[in-house]
Amino acid sequence: MNNNVLEKLKILAESAKYDVSCSSSGTVRKNKGDGLGNTVGGMGICHSFTEDGRCISLLKIMLTNYCIYDCAYCINRRNNDIKRATFTVDELVEITIEFYRRNYIEGLFLSSGVINNPDYTMERLVRVIKKLRTVHRFNGYIHMKSIPGASRELVNEAGLYADRMSVNIEIPTEENLKLLAPEKDHASVFKPMKFIQQGILQSADDRRKIRSTPRFVPAGQSTQMIVGATNESDKQILNVSSMLYRQPSMRRVYYSGFIPVNTYDNRLPALNKAPLVRENRLYQADWLMRFYQFKVDEIVDESYPDLDLEIDPKLAWALRHPEHFPVDINKADYSMILRVPGIGVKSAKLIVSSRKFGKLNSYQLKKIGIVMKKAQYFITCHELPIHTINEVTPEYVRKILTEPKKKGKEEDINQLSIVFPD
Repeated sequence: MNNNVLEKLKILAESAKYDVSCSSSGTVRKNKGDGLGNTVGGMGICHSFTEDGRCISLLKIMLTNYCIYDCAYCINRRNNDIKRATFTVDELVEITIEFYRRNYIEGLFLSSGVINNPDYTMERLVRVIKKLRTVHRFNGYIHMKSIPGASRELVNEAGLYADRMSVNIEIPTEENLKLLAPEKDHASVFKPMKFIQQGILQSADDRRKIRSTPRFVPAGQSTQMIVGATNESDKQILNVSSMLYRQPSMRRVYYSGFIPVNTYDNRLPALNKAPLVRENRLYQADWLMRFYQFKVDEIVDESYPDLDLEIDPKLAWALRHPEHFPVDINKADYSMILRVPGIGVKSAKLIVSSRKFGKLNSYQLKKIGIVMKKAQYFITCHELPIHTINEVTPEYVRKILTEPKKKGKEEDINQLSIVFPD
């Protein structure tokens, strides 16, 4: 690798670090013996996450950080005085292959600034992943960003080679997007999302008839929203997420705490650090919608439009609705057991299957994996001695469960990792 390419790599890897929507799950691309890499087993993509929940197992790189747009929140905005660089298609392909051969990476996350126009940029991104697949027979994981405003033809071609594609919403509401990025609109984002969705559904239908039909974006699509750059409530953000999850191809919505990289722009809030606690709570609420059968208006509503930063959203819901508790572990149905703080999906399933053989007690619940510190106030079983939430008060339970957290040092918040609710 010559010095010129190495310098480009440093610049464009740095420019790509603010995009968090790079998950690697949900695809099986096998190596047929004469190719390079795969997405399963020891030779495929490794699910590795940083403490704040970001996936870190891919070469995360931009084709270019030149951009025709001047978005207030973006480090690569047109008017910023930063080092700029652009890879050629061959340079980026060679870097990916060399990094994979040296075991530095197990896949590729490819994005780009927009140069000339969306189709011009998209065409070059497609050439990169097409060459990796067809010339080098690369079978590792590829996540490619689709450029908002790109044509259906280019999106459809990209979908034949990428495992996952994403189009970032960035700002949850159209009004605030126009405030910070006047040259963008949500229509240009939702259009390629629709193209991807239609391609996935068509591919699934074709494969039911002919199994050899190539899969189209087998790991589905994702998107990202910036949290804290504008004044949207958590209710508005989660309503957008809920709408997206109703689309059959949407796998993940990522939430990125706003990082103040352009402090000179007075349209942006003055923050010293990214709002990671709020980001974490949104991920937990997202988890409740996807796996715990919660609806948005149960997590946040007009009375509580923002998530409680002190406690997780599942516990917050339980404290607001003591009338649903205590839950009899030996009689309640699966959906109600899921709503008990301290009980996760796996534990709820084990409870339902285990109680067929006899009544469960507190010892057995602990063995199953329930977080009894939380759950004890919201459940009953035939010998549990603890007072439930209706025998004490929600305020008392909240105090008991939050007191230890207040003893920690404030700087521990900076090391906050995403802990999904039980």
